[in-house]
Amino acid sequence: MLIIPAVDIRGGKCVRLKQGDYNQETVYSDTPAEEAKRWVEQGAKFLHLVDLDGAKAGHPVNLEAVSAICGAIDIPCELGGGIRTPGDIQAVLHAGVSRVILGTVACENPELVADLLEELSPEKIVIGIDAKNGKAATRGWLEDSGLDAFKLAEKFAEMGVRRIIYTDITTDGMLKGPNFSAMAELCDRVPDCRIIASGGVSSTEDVRQLEALGKANLEGAIVGKALYDGKVTLEELTGRADK
Repeated sequence: MLIIPAVDIRGGKCVRLKQGDYNQETVYSDTPAEEAKRWVEQGAKFLHLVDLDGAKAGHPVNLEAVSAICGAIDIPCELGGGIRTPGDIQAVLHAGVSRVILGTVACENPELVADLLEELSPEKIVIGIDAKNGKAATRGWLEDSGLDAFKLAEKFAEMGVRRIIYTDITTDGMLKGPNFSAMAELCDRVPDCRIIASGGVSSTEDVRQLEALGKANLEGAIVGKALYDGKVTLEELTGRADK
């Protein structure tokens, strides 16, 4: 299982939020690129970047910091947060990211996703489904779309989407483990999609339990707060995942 460190950016700084709450922010570094380099030095093979300001504003805001990260490391990155238009996508790809995460726009304008799957490699498009109580949240987790998260995943799988990041908002930043039952159900509902778990992963035991689900399409897990707070090291997580 691939362990993917998260680098969340707000105001040009590396931060973490608790359950997506912009009022519960911890600043970990004034230089996100240095944090990214730290994860690479510890063995990361891929990074998950989030433009928190972009998610709230509805357009990319921290592309300077994103570009600095991509220029400072030699592993691929993905970026989510406020990417809503073809122009946004081109700007993000130009900044150096390998995959673009579409969340709000995917919920609100699925036709755009269909067009992008034709225009770009499906490997460059990732659908981000952020769920709370089974419903997809949009616009930086600030709005409830009212859409069933699993049915939404099925819809995109039918369109040809190959990869979905599923974030359980209630577990994000809480260090109490992911929503294992939701991950198992999602993997079963969209067997042709690769799934990346996000939210709550905070220990080697969490990784072991994700592996124990026995889902071949569960590709990896994104880890944030647990790494930044020193609850677990990347070496420990990847050592567990490689066994």
